[in-house]
Amino acid sequence: MTEVRYGGVPVPHAAPPAPPVAPTLARRTARLLRTSLFAQVACALLLGVLVGRLWPEAASAAQPLGDGFVRLIKAMIAPLVFCVVVAGITKAGDLKAFGRIGVKALIWFEVATTFALVFGLLAGNLVGPGRGMNVDPATLDTSAVSARTGGGELPSTSEFILHSLPDSAVGAFAENSLLQVLVLSCLVGAALLHLGSTKVPAILPAIEQAQEVVFAVVGFVMKLAPLAVFGATAHLVGEYGLGALSTYGKLIAVCYGVALLFLCLLALALKTVTGISLWKFMRYTREEILLALGTASSETVMPRMMQKLRAAGCRDDAVGLVLPTGYSFNLDGASIYLSVGTLFIAQAVGVDLTIGQQITVVLVLMLTSKGMAGVAGSAFLALSATASALGVIPAGAVALLLGVDRIMDAMRVLTNLLGNCVAVFVVSRWEGALDRVTAKKVLDGEIAFVPEQAEEPKGMQEHVR
Repeated sequence: MTEVRYGGVPVPHAAPPAPPVAPTLARRTARLLRTSLFAQVACALLLGVLVGRLWPEAASAAQPLGDGFVRLIKAMIAPLVFCVVVAGITKAGDLKAFGRIGVKALIWFEVATTFALVFGLLAGNLVGPGRGMNVDPATLDTSAVSARTGGGELPSTSEFILHSLPDSAVGAFAENSLLQVLVLSCLVGAALLHLGSTKVPAILPAIEQAQEVVFAVVGFVMKLAPLAVFGATAHLVGEYGLGALSTYGKLIAVCYGVALLFLCLLALALKTVTGISLWKFMRYTREEILLALGTASSETVMPRMMQKLRAAGCRDDAVGLVLPTGYSFNLDGASIYLSVGTLFIAQAVGVDLTIGQQITVVLVLMLTSKGMAGVAGSAFLALSATASALGVIPAGAVALLLGVDRIMDAMRVLTNLLGNCVAVFVVSRWEGALDRVTAKKVLDGEIAFVPEQAEEPKGMQEHVR
């Protein structure tokens, strides 16, 4: 190395900078678990399966973790839907456009649900998951079905419509009835449009600020998501075990296979209508999807899905109306399960349904599936109503599905959730309420999603300092 001199005096060389030290695997893993909700929920899911498998009795004690999280999220859904819908109507400034969105959403829901029912019946006929079982209905214990349904029944069409109309403004929020909250939201939004900003200048800003507060609360609650997934998964595996996978393997395979085929067709429809990739959307919402699967509830992710759909270019009024309405009218996963389950029960007890009877199954399930949301044991009530309408399947045979019902939760939750999100994109595009440029940038990762949080007032920040 050549010595450097300055004025005859040797100048020592500065030591070359040390190469950057790559973080160890343990540090990278710790940072991922600290910053990624997806990683946290995935680890909680695996840990829940392990604990439920090894210590099933102790796993049941973890159930309140999942139940408590679901209760906290549900407490925020009604005020959030109200704020989003009212703000969406007033910002759009056109009540007729909002009505068109509602009509188009109902048309899409009916088409999607009918396809799901028909696909389920076709698969059930082709594969025959219940053939050869030769079950005697008299040997089945139907008391477990009554315990699951709580002795309730699905509302009739007139009762369902009447129950959608609130008889108390406070009661709609107290009962967490989304359809009643939607009706109130539409009325308040229409009133604000009619009065104009000059007569009620402070109302809309107050609603928007309340919306920010709700999103902030949801952000706080979401930090508990890993605990909720662990508790729900440990309880499920500990109480029900994995034995049903072998007993009902054929039925499970048919339901999940039909759901996968249905989602592929939804992806094709989404790509054709909007140019958006369903796979990219699933990657974009992977935390929410995993949380919904872990808690077996799509309601737990509704607030975050509303945020992400708005960030992905869907207009506020379309998101606020289509997504909550879909939770009552667009249960694609439940429709697949009900149609396949009806054929499974008939085949298991040795009843061959004619084409006319299978058409009756579709028609009955089209009606009963609309009143399922929020009713305890609604799947068994819908199956019992279908069996009674056919008159050839013993009602007690519904007990055959008790052992597999919880295993179907993942299929129902994922299909229902993605079906409703696809509906938001399709209806938004149909109504011209979709910014496709923003949607593609967000789904491609060019624009990062930032959860909406309530900002502290400047005065409060200064006081803290």
